[in-house]
Amino acid sequence: MRRQNVRNEFTLRKWFGVLLLAVVAIAILMPLYSYTQERGPSPGGESSADVVRGKYLVENVAMCGQCHTPRDENGVLIRSQWLQGAAVPWMPAQPRANWPLLAPRIGGMPPANDADMTKLLTTGIWTNGQQLRFPMMPFRMSDADAKAVIAYLKTPSAWK
Repeated sequence: MRRQNVRNEFTLRKWFGVLLLAVVAIAILMPLYSYTQERGPSPGGESSADVVRGKYLVENVAMCGQCHTPRDENGVLIRSQWLQGAAVPWMPAQPRANWPLLAPRIGGMPPANDADMTKLLTTGIWTNGQQLRFPMMPFRMSDADAKAVIAYLKTPSAWK
């Protein structure tokens, strides 16, 4: 009888160990699976690395949303309208005849093709051959950074 109890205890411990290992494996693998599903290639074929880099550049470096996203009555950016165009929230310290009142929509389908957007982001020159008006900054991004920004702008699922 004692030998049977030892065998049952060993079998129970073995199955408990297998179950514990399976739970740990699932706990580790599920977030990785979820991450790859969220960061997979976008419909336009942009790489997930470009989209992630673009998100960083748009949201934390260039801070495009500050002008290109509407605000609520408290001045808080309306995330559900991210990069869809908005009234420019600032006026110049001294009057400027050519100060823009609206920042265009840049999210979803940017206002120019990839080549023109790259030119804008790398040289500060728009499709008409002119520099954009302030407060738009005349960026001098690398081609790789411009490509990443464009990938992010064209991937609404990454705007969360």
